[in-house]
Amino acid sequence: MPVGLAIDGANRPDYQLVQATLQSLPIQRPVPTARRPQHMCLDKGYDYLEPYELLEEFGFTAHIPMRGQQAQCIKRSARKKARRWVCERTHSWMNRFRGLLIRWSKKPENYLALLHLVCGIISYRCAGLFG
Repeated sequence: MPVGLAIDGANRPDYQLVQATLQSLPIQRPVPTARRPQHMCLDKGYDYLEPYELLEEFGFTAHIPMRGQQAQCIKRSARKKARRWVCERTHSWMNRFRGLLIRWSKKPENYLALLHLVCGIISYRCAGLFG
């Protein structure tokens, strides 16, 4: 389920939106402790100094594979599966809504409102309260 949202142009690298995404979290997080740390798993596109510093500032333990490392890990252990399917599944669910798949709205406020609506619908369906 989506937790935070940030929008920008398609030509902007993902790692530059880490701060905006973390600041957009709508729920209050519990304070991380040594006994219960909070982890953030990101793909190797975030392997820059800035995301590590921001995640440390927000109290997350960063799990970011180094670029060029994934192919070597797969060769060593074929039984380990990637956990990126959670993000990809959520993107697939979002792409089922035509207004998000092809951006028809010109104003960023309208597009962000549609994203929030879609995330609410996805969360409602994932809760499974009403079938």
